Amino acid sequence: MNALAVQVGIIVGYLVLVLVIGVAAYRLTDRTAEDYYLASRTFGTVVLLFTTFATLLSAFTFFAGPNIAYREGPEWILVMGVMDGIIFAVLWYLVGYKQWLIGREHGYVTLGEMLGDRFGSSGLRALVAGISLFWLFPYVMLQQMGAGTALAALTDGAIPYWAGAGLITLFMIVYVVLAGMRGVAWTDTLQGAFMLGMVWLALAWVLLAVGGPAAATRELAATRPEFLALGGDYYTPAFVVTQAVSIAFGVAMFPQVNQRFFVARSRTVLKRTFALWPVLVLVLFVPAFMLGAWARGLGIEAQEGANVLPLLLAEYTPGWFAALVIAGAVAAMMSTSDSMLLSGSSYFTRDLYRPFVNPETSARREDLLGRIGVAVFAALAFLASLQRPGTLLEVGATAFGGFAQLALPVIVALYWTGTTRAGIAAGIAASQAFYLASVFLPALPMAYGGWGASLVGMAVGLVLTVGVSRFTAPANGEDTTIYFDLAD
Repeated sequence: MNALAVQVGIIVGYLVLVLVIGVAAYRLTDRTAEDYYLASRTFGTVVLLFTTFATLLSAFTFFAGPNIAYREGPEWILVMGVMDGIIFAVLWYLVGYKQWLIGREHGYVTLGEMLGDRFGSSGLRALVAGISLFWLFPYVMLQQMGAGTALAALTDGAIPYWAGAGLITLFMIVYVVLAGMRGVAWTDTLQGAFMLGMVWLALAWVLLAVGGPAAATRELAATRPEFLALGGDYYTPAFVVTQAVSIAFGVAMFPQVNQRFFVARSRTVLKRTFALWPVLVLVLFVPAFMLGAWARGLGIEAQEGANVLPLLLAEYTPGWFAALVIAGAVAAMMSTSDSMLLSGSSYFTRDLYRPFVNPETSARREDLLGRIGVAVFAALAFLASLQRPGTLLEVGATAFGGFAQLALPVIVALYWTGTTRAGIAAGIAASQAFYLASVFLPALPMAYGGWGASLVGMAVGLVLTVGVSRFTAPANGEDTTIYFDLAD
């Protein structure tokens, strides 16, 4: 059997295994929206930790991260591994625990539902859902781009970019339509453990081949000595803080992550999970990003737009092992995409279809519409991914910044009784408008004294949420008791 057949066989075999798990989950899933979207809020510590872990570890992690370390040095570990690991764990407590209490009390499935009821506004609910779906689209597209480039690199072009992206898209549609949240979480747990193991095995294999970490570091020092020092033209304090804050706060508002704040079985599960989070993040990011940095010293030539990790593995590991690692990376992309598609479907059915089209829709009809929505959304994202609108870093960072604009108005609302409907609506709408203009209007600057537009937009949202709330009265229908009269 030739090397290509082995590589393709490994990838396809892995997809089949995941599909079997999805079919098993389908047989256990009730035909209700709460069970399809939240698995009836029954997750324990291990499943919640790994489903969140696998959901976040996307093409941005497995390819964009090593690519940045290859081109600019390994300090990306500080942005993603240390700063975001810690910042997001804190946000998990500040946002996640409060959301869990509110969701348990009132049965919410989406962030839009939770905000819409508190402020008595279906318009606010639709605004949050529309913004979330808008920024979800490029991040789903990012996974398809990553899968297409990974499979093309692994097979040396035998599987072209469009075919790799199309294969993963088709698989995602079938899997999410069948599995729902329960199946997604089961496979996330499998995929999270699998990709963690594969990255460490890849690290060990490459380092054994080159003579160990000391030898790899010596080669890096000889080639790019500046990579061994902190700072530089790329990793400025403003850049590091902007990226770390935007990514961490954006992650907290990602629909697939935010919904996981609702699904813990108990407060103990939730608290254990966010305490373990920074450790798990470092265990993955350090080897992945160091492989990217060491590749520079080992003479790996990665052209602009190429992913360095498959090239490094092709050079120092056998084809079958490289295929296993790429399967782990594809697993990361699928575990992000399937969760995103599921969450996006819930935002569509719960926050747009129900309030504005058919408030009396049955649970079964909502379940069916959600599954159809998954297929349509994934297919549109695939078509957009064929245009390759930017690098993985550019697409991912843009989406993170968009979601980050939601975070501060939501946090203010969760903890300040004085927040009004006008205040939160102004904070969300203005920060989004500012950020969208910075992204899509080239005449406007993308950085302000070195600080990114996403960070400036977050500040705009905070100031307006607080300022407008101070000078406006609560509107009819607002109900502060939803957030503040809770049994801990």
